[in-house]
This record gives sequence, C-alpha cells and structure tokens, in this order.
Amino acid sequence: MIEFLMAAPASGSGKTALTCAMLEALRRRGLNPCAFKCGPDYIDPMFHRSVLEVDSHNLDLFLAEPEQVKKLYARYAQGHGASVVEGVMGFYDGLGGSTPEASAWHLADTLNLPVVLVLRPKGASLTLAAQVKGLLTFRRESHIMGIILNDCSPMLHKSLALMLERETGLPVLGYLPHMEEAQFESRHLGLLTAGEIGDLKQRIAALATQLEQSVDLDRLFALCTRQINRDSAEKAQPREKKTVIAVASDEAFCFLYAETLDALREAGAELRYFSPLKDEKLPEDIGGLYLPGGYPELYGESLSRNTSMLRSIAQRVQDGLPTVAECGGFLYLGKTLEGEDGKDLPMAGVLPGEGKRQKRLVRFGYARLTAKEDSLLFRAGEEIPIHEFHYWDSTENGEAFEARKPVTGRSWECGFATPTLYAGFPHLYFAGNPRLAQRFADAAAQYQEKQKGD
Repeated sequence: MIEFLMAAPASGSGKTALTCAMLEALRRRGLNPCAFKCGPDYIDPMFHRSVLEVDSHNLDLFLAEPEQVKKLYARYAQGHGASVVEGVMGFYDGLGGSTPEASAWHLADTLNLPVVLVLRPKGASLTLAAQVKGLLTFRRESHIMGIILNDCSPMLHKSLALMLERETGLPVLGYLPHMEEAQFESRHLGLLTAGEIGDLKQRIAALATQLEQSVDLDRLFALCTRQINRDSAEKAQPREKKTVIAVASDEAFCFLYAETLDALREAGAELRYFSPLKDEKLPEDIGGLYLPGGYPELYGESLSRNTSMLRSIAQRVQDGLPTVAECGGFLYLGKTLEGEDGKDLPMAGVLPGEGKRQKRLVRFGYARLTAKEDSLLFRAGEEIPIHEFHYWDSTENGEAFEARKPVTGRSWECGFATPTLYAGFPHLYFAGNPRLAQRFADAAAQYQEKQKGD
C-alpha cells in the first residue's frame, strides 16, 4: 500500500492544494486512494471529498487516544491502494504551539507513516537546507522521506534540488510551479468550503496534470510503499437500528466529522439529514436532533426567515427531544444572531444568549471539559477533550462545564446541559469517545419509544 503524510515547516505552504493534486493523480492511476486530515479541521476534508467523492477522515491525537486513532486509520484505509494524510500547521506544532503532542509529526510517529515535506522556497536558498536538517534531527525519528518544492520555478527547482540533496541527503522529488489554480480563497475560519469554489474540480485537475509532469511520482510511491495487510483491520459492527436522529446538513451547518456520524450509526442510530435553511420542519418520527457547527452567521437572514423551521425546532427541543448543538448549532438555538452586516436576527430562542461577532478568535483551540452534573451526554466529573474555533460569541455561554486549556491551565465555564440537551461552543468528537454517541442514541431511542406510547 502507498501511504504517506504531507507536512510542511509552517502553515501557508500549500499542503491542501498539493494533497488534492496528489489524490487526483493517484485516482487517475486507478489506485483508489483515501484521504485523512491531521487535527480537528473540518474544511480540508471537504476538499479531499471533492476529489475522491468519498469520505475523508480526521485523525486527532488530542481528541482520541493513540490506539483509537490507529484503529480509525486502519478501518478507513482498508480496501484502498493508497492513503494520503494531510498534516496540520508546522510539522512539530502541537498543543499550545509548545509541545509536539497532536502535531503532524506525532501522528506520523504513531502510525509509522513516511512523510513528504512540502517546502515553499521564498526568500531562502541554503537556509532551506539548514531548516530541513533541523526538522530531520529535532525528533528521532522524523519519518521524512523526501521533499517537494511548491510555488517554485523550474530554474529555481533545478538549482535548489542539487543543493538540498547534497546538504540533507533527502531526495527532492520535484516541484509545483506558481499556479493560480492553487490559490484557494479564505475567510475568517480558513479556506472557503469546497462547495463554494465553483471550478474546484477543474482547478484540482490542472494541479494534478502539472504534478504528473514535474514530480517524480514513481519514485515517491516507491519510497512510500509498504507491505501492510489492512484486510484484518477491525470493522465496524453493524447494530440493529433502534432510533432515528435528525442531522442538520446544509451550507450553514456543514462541520460534520464522518467518524462522529459513524459512531452514532454504530450506537444504533439511523441518521436522517435535513436543512434548517430550506426545509419547513424537522423530519417526522425522530428520537434525537444533532445541530453541528458551520456558518450560520453567513446565512442568518435565510435561517431567520425560515420561521416554520425555527418553531419546529424550538418546540421539539423544549418538549424534551434529545438534542446536541455545537458551536453554530448552539448559536442557532439562541435568541438572536448578529449577521456579517451587524444586524441582529431572531433565532430559535431556546437558549437565552445573543450571538455577537468578535474581533478575533474566541477561546481558540483544544481544551478539556469537566462536567459538573449528570446530563444527556456526560456524567458528573467526567473529563472530555474538545476544541473551539469561532469568531462569534454568546452573551450567555452557560455554566454546566469547566473548560481548561491543556498547556496554560486557563479555565472558564461554558455550556448548557440537561437530561435532554448538550449545547455549547465546544466541538465534540464522538469517535474518540464512543460512550457519548451511545448515550445520545440510547436517549433518542427512549424518547422515540415514549412518543409511540403516547
């Protein structure tokens, strides 16, 4: 099997564009590739899916234990001829920026993956070799097998390749020149989502064609081919479907981990997707409701105008429908939400807070939640890893949990939790904590059974 991790010394090196081009090149060769993303990012896997038209999966060593990450990787890589993992930030950048925990290197080391280093040689030449040698020796072993130069002219590649190979001992496998196709637009949460770039497939096709011309793919694949049998990987055990959980999924609510959805299915839930933007009401005969994160602020006018859906959700949540609402879903359940134009728009009104735009990221990054009391998902005293990433805040964030940063120890109260509700900015990762998925599915099944009796 061909498998490797694409890493870089820093963010902005072009990992996503190169990863997508690599996936398309592998697909053209009939190798049935699969994709993964290191860390909690929702957006980059959307780009992978646009190439493969199959799910891409997240692998996160803070949100899940190493053994669980190994199982997830083996399960989702099974049956594929190639696996490409996109790294995160700089190669060794982990928790708090001061440890390698949960970094791209940590993932490569945990899974014993070869690493292809993406270098953007702007304003440096011999210093690049010093940088690479530092990356090679900072941890033993580094797993770095080769280099690809990105945004690099053919002439510059020719001179840099000779020098880098001489000074570092690593093969320079090729380059990608400057291409407008590789310039993916961004907004406050990072890249635009794949669905917002109308010509994305054409862009990636052009990148892949160039990659095939200027990167020695045969040499790269030979370096990264390993005889590993993944046919024996642990398969998800099918469960009898005992409940239906409605899952919000549209342009406004698009931050969904494929592994979280699988964890819910494995807990016995059938997932029924709906759109708070376009549908008039919740699906019938459901036992639970999942409102994930996304961009409700970008679609505030449309969400607010859809009063029949707002009423449907408010009524069902207030009537005790087991509900999980994360980040954007949490804002949707509040009283109002400030749109990008500064206008306050009515939302579901289930929770007391008003969503307000901030000038910077709020409580960004990983943390650990400790539950104060028993509730839908949690038991008193339980500690669960989470992450936050949002520019909007609420005037009422709740007090059901204590959140604490793993490196600095900074803490705050947050979240709403009742026997039928979890709502807050923290994103949960059910694949790393399957008991949360099981509790949600069990509560949904009990609710649905009770509704039948009534």
